[in-house]
Amino acid sequence: MAKALKKQALGRGLSALLKDPENDIQSVNDKNAEKVVGNIIELDIDAIEINPFQPRSNFNEESLRELAISIKELGVIQPITVRKLDYNKFQLISGERRLRASTLVGLTSVPAYIRIANDNESLVMALVENIQRHDLDPIEIALSYQRLMDEIQLTQEQVSDRVGKKRSTIANYIRLLKLDPIIQTGIRDGFISMGHGRAIINVEDLDKQTDIYHQIVSKNLSVRDTEALVKSYQESLKPKAATTAPKAAPFEIEETQKKAFNSYFGNLVEVKVAGNGKGKITIPFQSEEDFNRILALIKK
Repeated sequence: MAKALKKQALGRGLSALLKDPENDIQSVNDKNAEKVVGNIIELDIDAIEINPFQPRSNFNEESLRELAISIKELGVIQPITVRKLDYNKFQLISGERRLRASTLVGLTSVPAYIRIANDNESLVMALVENIQRHDLDPIEIALSYQRLMDEIQLTQEQVSDRVGKKRSTIANYIRLLKLDPIIQTGIRDGFISMGHGRAIINVEDLDKQTDIYHQIVSKNLSVRDTEALVKSYQESLKPKAATTAPKAAPFEIEETQKKAFNSYFGNLVEVKVAGNGKGKITIPFQSEEDFNRILALIKK
């Protein structure tokens, strides 16, 4: 208990150091920087501004109230992380839920780790720290990955190294951003899963995407059902094999000519002509005697 009180007193002492204009620490090389950077310091909430790079945009109100009750009873167990901007002015890097909950219960100060970082470093720290959390929805994670690529100019492979995820995992999340905004909202609100979204993304038509989405929600379709629905839709788009009419023969065998064959051989002779002008004559026979008779006619 004495150890905890000593740590708290140390934090408050460092807080006073940060408020001293003669100790305006701006870099790790400044006087007393080693006493501040990386240490836990009790900071006034009014001196902390929200990080504009914060990837989280949805905060569950019920969950926030539960955290506020916990903080009211036990205090802020895990310090937030901030970066120093100016004299007694700080910007949040991570811990916005803890900061919001602390404000809800009326706290005027919170324990914080102090960092000195430029905008890029701050963005990377904020995004990577938040990506590791388990309560971000898939769209928030996808947006975080996309921001690392767009604003820090990282490749998917580099993002993979930064966050410790497979490149294919990064790609699967980012692909969700191609979904219609209505569907992205559905994923964020938990109406459908990321698996549903990955199935729908194979449909390019945004109107059809939303049509499938509404079917999933109204019929409570599983991911497998959705995949089958998407496959059926894609099959319907494939061009059907054209049924070409048989090519007309360049000439016709007249009935009188057919009758001439029948009359000569004494049997019902079949005469056919194909579209390329080739054809065949089929002369049936009923017995060996009939065969010999036809053969004799041919030899004449």
